[in-house]
Amino acid sequence: MLQEFKKHINNQFSFLNDTKLLIAISGGLDSVVLAHLCNALHLDFTLAHCNFSLRAEESNTDELFVKQLAKELEVNIFTTTFETAAFAKTEKLSIQLAARQLRYNWFKTVLKSESLNVVLTAHHADDNLETLLINLSRGTGIDGLTGIPPINNNIARPLLPFSREQIKNYALEHHIKWREDSSNKSTKYLRNKLRHDVIPVLKQVNSNILENLTTTISNLNDTKAIVAESIKAVLKRAIISKTEAQTIYRISEFKKIDVPKAYIHEIFKVYGFTAFTDIEDLLEAQSGKVVFSKTHQILKDRATLILTKISDKKIFEATINNIQTINTPLGKLTFEIVSEVTELKNKQNHSVFVDAKLLKFPIIVNSKQEGDYFYPLGMTGKKKLSKYFKDEKLSLIAKENTLILRSCNQIVWIINYRLDNRFKVTKNTKSIIKITLV
Repeated sequence: MLQEFKKHINNQFSFLNDTKLLIAISGGLDSVVLAHLCNALHLDFTLAHCNFSLRAEESNTDELFVKQLAKELEVNIFTTTFETAAFAKTEKLSIQLAARQLRYNWFKTVLKSESLNVVLTAHHADDNLETLLINLSRGTGIDGLTGIPPINNNIARPLLPFSREQIKNYALEHHIKWREDSSNKSTKYLRNKLRHDVIPVLKQVNSNILENLTTTISNLNDTKAIVAESIKAVLKRAIISKTEAQTIYRISEFKKIDVPKAYIHEIFKVYGFTAFTDIEDLLEAQSGKVVFSKTHQILKDRATLILTKISDKKIFEATINNIQTINTPLGKLTFEIVSEVTELKNKQNHSVFVDAKLLKFPIIVNSKQEGDYFYPLGMTGKKKLSKYFKDEKLSLIAKENTLILRSCNQIVWIINYRLDNRFKVTKNTKSIIKITLV
């Protein structure tokens, strides 16, 4: 196996020969063999062990074992202890997810503090099969069928082509000792149940299942590349605009596709969406319909879909007691006494001039309210704010983000849009205040 491993490293992971590595070491068979293989190839590595405090004294004995292994291999080792159960409860995670989050966050810290470059994990071919079956059982797309990635950012998995049997045989042949995790024998967890009850049967049915799996994953990755190119082409036609705050898509481009749901799945899954049929239904829904993920929302607005991140900020409201500058979610709002009304460049909407005598402090800046109305500049009558927004063709998101300047419960200015006619400067105005959003 050593020669196969060396060939695999030189062909697929040659960068490991010239960089500083951090090997995630549990003390179990897979990670211990990985450490021995890397040592035999004279790679520059450090060990990192997490004590998750889940198996009482057994966890502590694992830690002692890997420390002794580091001495035998003459390499450095870093260890840490986590109260995993407490963390899982606080964060409302499963034990497995909690442990994963804790260890990978810690690995990042060690990499940075010790100027190391790559984390090596001991995932192998059997792990890949288990992962594929888990994803299949839960429902998945092509991503879930392409297995564990050999390289993912700064995490590398050089044992993926090798089976658990090969790894164990190598350990036995070279008299390598390892620790057995008693929790691996339990079939309480899905992965263990597949490992002990399902995969042995599959191997009896087809002894080449791991080799065939590797071929299948390679084929699916090729297909994945084709899908990515097709998605890229659709997005190029569909996206009207894209900013940090939102992305706007043409609905018509989705309707042209024979299978829009497939494209919707690939485009929006990265934003945490799972209700892809609901998103597809938005294509024919009335304006105002929204589909949510935990982090984002997609709004149907006329002929477009608007993707935005769900904000956790509180509703904004501020009281202004005098001529001053305040910060708002839209920018800085400034008040300035001026001697005359000057012409605004390009008819800018972010500055207005008001009659100072009519502007009574304190004034309020807040969001739109139910039943709001005002007297738009240039009109003689009043108009409901909802009707004004409709006439201006504002999206629901733009409406929600709009701020209103009020004095004595009257709208003075729909900031960045329209001044109220009642506060305009006239020939009888003696003092003028210029209000600007910067």
